[in-house]
Amino acid sequence: AAILRVRHCRTDIFCPRPPQRCPACGCPLRGAGLAAAPVRLPSPFRQGRRQPRAFLLRPTAGTFLGGYDGKSDLHVGITNNHGVVYNYDEEGIHRAETGWEQCISIPLVQPDMFGLLQEWDKLLEEFSVGEAWLPHRYEEHDHNCYTYALAFINSVLTAQGKRQMSKSEFTEKFVIPQTKKASKYITLHQELTANDFYIVLLPDQEKQC
Repeated sequence: AAILRVRHCRTDIFCPRPPQRCPACGCPLRGAGLAAAPVRLPSPFRQGRRQPRAFLLRPTAGTFLGGYDGKSDLHVGITNNHGVVYNYDEEGIHRAETGWEQCISIPLVQPDMFGLLQEWDKLLEEFSVGEAWLPHRYEEHDHNCYTYALAFINSVLTAQGKRQMSKSEFTEKFVIPQTKKASKYITLHQELTANDFYIVLLPDQEKQC
């Protein structure tokens, strides 16, 4: 469901549909000016099959908007040129075409990197058949889906003559900014599942009437 934001009487009002009156002050919103016009918040979640050459992140069980508590385990994968999600778990490598309909997506290849665009599928497939990713090598904390995804990314960086990235570096630079956005969106979604509105008082510098 869409999440809309209406700004009125020094508050941000989040709602699933435009209200006729401001729930904070009761005034009609019709004719209240451009600032009070409903704005649809962009969803931070993507359909994995439509995200080629990307690092994907989703809950191991369920979906982000289907009861995710912010603490449950997450699962990651890498997409090929056609959006097939290569991911690693205790059963080995999977090439999934479903199950990633609501995920966080981090693009890995810029549109002008023509050579890498053409080689991506070959590189990903060759990397994924390596012995390191056999089922018996899986270890929940030290040799898991994140290990696999980051190792592939680093193999590509090495082939390009670039510096590899540590897990903490990649997480801080690319993953955390996206998960912060997702966390805020999940909170709003949960609030609006239980209530018609979610009202936030604006800081002074943002206050508008």
